[in-house]
Amino acid sequence: MSSMNPEYDYLFESFNNVKQWLQEIDRYASENVNKLLVGNKCDLTTKKVVDYTTAKEFADSLGIPFLETSAKNATNVEQSFMTMAAEIKKRMGPGATAGGAEKSNVKIQSTPVKQSGGGCC
Repeated sequence: MSSMNPEYDYLFESFNNVKQWLQEIDRYASENVNKLLVGNKCDLTTKKVVDYTTAKEFADSLGIPFLETSAKNATNVEQSFMTMAAEIKKRMGPGATAGGAEKSNVKIQSTPVKQSGGGCC
């Protein structure tokens, strides 16, 4: 199970880096990695340069979920983890187990090893 959360603050320069970060994720992460675009510092409304609609449309164009968060006042912080967990669960399908391991049909039997008679000499 792997996931990546490119996170930017609401400065335009930070938002412009998201495309490069996503390219690096595609280049270096596993093929089925889940992604969630996170716009942090949404509490700084007077300093906000990237509006919700712009970021949401960008995320939609990439087919990834988007959330605005604030670590300062905990807005959507837990929701970002819940969203990612739901995306991972959806990707893994209904038959997935907690550790990703499936039940094994392998039966292990042990038979005692017979000691050979005699010593070394």
